[in-house]
Amino acid sequence: MMLARVADSLYWTGRYLERAEHLSRLSDVMLNATLDQNDSGMQAARIALAALGDEEGARTASPYDAARGLVLNRDDPNSVVSSLARARENARQVRDQITTETWERLNMLYLRMTSGEAERAFENGSSAFLHEVISDLHTFKGAADATMSHGEGWRFLMLGAHLERAQLIARLLEVGFGEARTVHASDRIALMSLLRMACALEPYLRAYTAEIEPRHILEFLLFSEDFPRSIRFTTTQMELHLSKVARHMESGVGGGHPERLAGRLKARLEFADIEELEAMGASGLLAQVVNECGRIHQAIYDTFVAYPLELRLPA
Repeated sequence: MMLARVADSLYWTGRYLERAEHLSRLSDVMLNATLDQNDSGMQAARIALAALGDEEGARTASPYDAARGLVLNRDDPNSVVSSLARARENARQVRDQITTETWERLNMLYLRMTSGEAERAFENGSSAFLHEVISDLHTFKGAADATMSHGEGWRFLMLGAHLERAQLIARLLEVGFGEARTVHASDRIALMSLLRMACALEPYLRAYTAEIEPRHILEFLLFSEDFPRSIRFTTTQMELHLSKVARHMESGVGGGHPERLAGRLKARLEFADIEELEAMGASGLLAQVVNECGRIHQAIYDTFVAYPLELRLPA
């Protein structure tokens, strides 16, 4: 079993990088939607900011200023640049656990985002700038998958990414289809923006052709078995990685049993259906996803990071 601090650093590296990618994509979609200069474009900006919990910003900030803050504000601990800085610091602490290819990609991206040129590059072409950031993050993930041993370290990295993704997609769907929804069923542009924010437009169109329906979007992003950004897919991956790393634990150590929590959430999503969801409303299930992810996170800490030391000492 690897050291707790190593598992913790790799887990948070995965979370922060997933957060940076999600924020970059939301910012890009928000800025592109507002180019239309109509209500649907502004609606996309409100969806993005509300999904990040920035209700005040959703009402007052211009989309450009909001996107610029989400990407470059170093005082915001959840901005893209702050998330990359935290991911890089966590990766630096476990430099010997990741490969040269992954470290170099992350380090180059961090240096570019924190240089004096970043703000100028954003102002000269925000969309191209954000596409490069997302592309570099994809390259990091591809390098990690292709060059790291798929052992415990890689699994903690992936575990952090999937748990973060499940929570972010759930919050995005809550804004779009929950009790406090801001998207109207007839607003095709806003619905397409929501799909783009989840990086799901092209896969969705292949599954449902050009039929942009709230019911199908909800079904696809919640229950798709194969789409890597659906909540069911990410939950399945969490359960898989947790089951693998749990094999290295001695029976009774920790006691958080995060793999059981992930398995229970996975089963809940496998046996749910869209008719039940429509009858009961999406908010209940989406809130359950967010809450269960929080419990899984705490159980990961109890089991792999902050467990009582005496449980690991020989009797």
